[in-house]
Amino acid sequence: MRRIAVLTSGGDAPGMNACIRAVVRYGLSAGVQVYGVRKGYQGLIENLIVELDSRSVSGVVRMGGTMLMSARSDDFQTEAGLKRAIEVLRGWDIDGLVVIGGDGSLRGALALHKSGFPVVGVPASIDNDVPGTEMSIGVDTALNTILEAIDRIKDTAAALQRAFVIEVMGRNHGYLALMAGIAGGAEMVILPGSRISRDQVVEEVKSAFLRGKPHFIIVAAEGASTPTKSISELLSEYVSASGHDVRTTVLGHVQRGGSPTCYDRLLGTRFGAAAVDCLLKGQSGVMVGVKANQIVVSDLETILSAAPELSEETLRLAEPLAH
Repeated sequence: MRRIAVLTSGGDAPGMNACIRAVVRYGLSAGVQVYGVRKGYQGLIENLIVELDSRSVSGVVRMGGTMLMSARSDDFQTEAGLKRAIEVLRGWDIDGLVVIGGDGSLRGALALHKSGFPVVGVPASIDNDVPGTEMSIGVDTALNTILEAIDRIKDTAAALQRAFVIEVMGRNHGYLALMAGIAGGAEMVILPGSRISRDQVVEEVKSAFLRGKPHFIIVAAEGASTPTKSISELLSEYVSASGHDVRTTVLGHVQRGGSPTCYDRLLGTRFGAAAVDCLLKGQSGVMVGVKANQIVVSDLETILSAAPELSEETLRLAEPLAH
């Protein structure tokens, strides 16, 4: 390996810049030239590649988002687009690529690997829906953002004896809702696939206020929405049927931004260095991850054929702690 490149793809996640910084500085220390691909896979096709040096990544560790920017690319999903991306990489004499992103980005990395180009994946998704790692870049920051919002909302909910529905991100995975709901002391957590009824919600709300609770907080995953109504709209209707005042808050993209936490800065740094090590060892078609606080390397195709799962132990905590 003489030249390697790095790109970020898909949704941004706090800590991506820490990972880019590690790829650049760790790579330079190993004697390789490092290049950055701007705007993800679309940038590959459009030849948006720049050489990076140590100063290029100075100060980025504290910044959210991604200094290389990101974009969705329909072109890359075509055979012609994939071929063009490899031609661009070969044209720059780049020997290996680090891809930082979530499920879709890692599938793109696998496609490059299967086409004969060396690539290593790094999981970065606030949804924490990538198998093969206990934590992805950005998750801890997003959770802390959600938790701060819950704490603030709980203050006003208690002051006015109201119920609040707080909808959080996570696509079809309920990790953010589950963890934030437990840590934030929510009275109810709704996950994708949860079976809820109007009568159940009404009973829970009435029971909580009768027990002397000054508020009722529901944390709901966006993936629990129905084809016709968002989960926050549906739950708001159910809570209203209890006779109690209800307000809804959809946190949206505020969960993606902001300065990364110490954990995400360190995780991104560890992942970036590990990804460079993999390329230097001749590994390709793999993803770095963390398990029991140790860096692990897993086969990309195996990971992408699995489904993300929530911890049964954590799931069992949610209901008893809500009372």
